[in-house]
Parts: sequence; C-alpha cells; structure tokens
Amino acid sequence: MKNHGVLEKGKVHIIIEIIEYIPNAIVSKTIIKKTTGNVTATSMALGEELGEKTTPFDTYVQIIDGNAELTIEDKTFYLNLGEGIVIPAHSKHSFTANEQFKMITTVIKSGYEE
Repeated sequence: MKNHGVLEKGKVHIIIEIIEYIPNAIVSKTIIKKTTGNVTATSMALGEELGEKTTPFDTYVQIIDGNAELTIEDKTFYLNLGEGIVIPAHSKHSFTANEQFKMITTVIKSGYEE
C-alpha cells in the first residue's frame, strides 16, 4: 500500500482481501479519496453497529463478504453477498452486523449543483 493508506494505482488486488476482520471492531480502508468523492472498504465484526447518521450525498453500498442489515429512514434491508443499494442523500441510516461482513461504499460528491 502507498499514498497514505490509499490502494496503489495500477496494481491488481482482490477486493475482499484488502481489509481484515478484527474482533469487536469496525475497520475501514480508503481505496480512492478525491475532493469529488471516495471509495472505501469496511469490515464489521459480529455484533458491531454503525450508528445512525446522514450524509449530504448519495452513497452506494455493495456487500463483498457476508450479509448486512441496513436501516434507511426506519426501513430495514437485509443485504446479501453481491447485493448493493443506494442510500439517498440526507437519509438517516445505520448498519448492524448480525454476522461479520465487508462492504464497499462509493460516494460521488459532484453533480449535486443541478
């Protein structure tokens, strides 16, 4: 890894292997970070929660290992391996790890001027 934790450009990687599970922890690794958006890999150990928050941009989430529970505006979704969903901008959302899982999140910050 180079570039302060961002994945090295021009090098092949196996996405589920760039981040590990750590018991009783949530771990994030930046894949791409730009002023116009970012891509992040996150692992959540069994029993962990990412508390309710909102972001000013749409966020795309894809599960790359395991299964996740995601609540958006009081509606719960159960995402399986390979499934994804767009969390709308300004929506309250939270994650629960009923089992350990890994996800990729993509945020695009441009285009909101329209």
